[in-house]
Amino acid sequence: MSIIVEHDKRRKEILDRALDVFVDEGFEDTTFQKIADRCGITRTTLYLYFKNKREIFNWSIKQLLMGVEEDLQRVKADQSLKAPEKLTEVLTTILDRLQENRRLLSVVLNYLLHLSKSGTDTDYRVRKRTIRLRHILAAIAIEGIRKGELKQVNVRELDDLLYGLIEAAIFRLVVLRRDSVDELRQAMILAIKQISLPQAH
Repeated sequence: MSIIVEHDKRRKEILDRALDVFVDEGFEDTTFQKIADRCGITRTTLYLYFKNKREIFNWSIKQLLMGVEEDLQRVKADQSLKAPEKLTEVLTTILDRLQENRRLLSVVLNYLLHLSKSGTDTDYRVRKRTIRLRHILAAIAIEGIRKGELKQVNVRELDDLLYGLIEAAIFRLVVLRRDSVDELRQAMILAIKQISLPQAH
C-alpha cells in the first residue's frame, strides 16, 4: 500500500514541477530532460511515471483544473449562499485563477494552436476539459430558478453567455496581454443582476 502512495505522491510532485517548466519554457521547448532536471530525477526514472511530455502536460492541466473544480464545488454546495451569490463567487474564482495563471494560459493556447494546425479537433478537447465547469454553472442556475432566486431563463443560453465571458477573459489576458479583466468581472456581475429576482440580492 505504501508503495502506491509513494508512487502517487511522486507523480503529483512531478506534475507540479513540470507545470513550472511548461510555463517557463513553453510546450515546444520543454523536454523530458528539462522536466527530469527540475524534478531532481533521471529521464529513466521519469519514464516510470509518464511515457512522454504530452502526457505530462495533459495530466498537469488536468490536475490544475481538478483543484479549481474542487473550489467551485465548495461554492456550489454552500447552502448559506443564494444562486446569484454562488454564480458571482464561481465566476470571480475563475477570473482570479485565470489572472494568476496567465502564463500557463499562454502555453495552453499555443499548444491548442499547434494541435489545430495538425488537424486535431481542439474544440472537442477544450469542451472535454471544461464540461464540469459548465455543469456547475448550469446546476447553480437550475437551483436558483427552482428556488425563485433567478428569473426563468434558458439555462443553456445563460451558460453559453457566462462561458463566453470566461473565454473573452482568456483572450484579453493572453492575446491582448491586458493586466486585468475587471471590466469583464463587472459584465458578469451585471448579467447575474439582470437574471436575479429582487429578493435574491
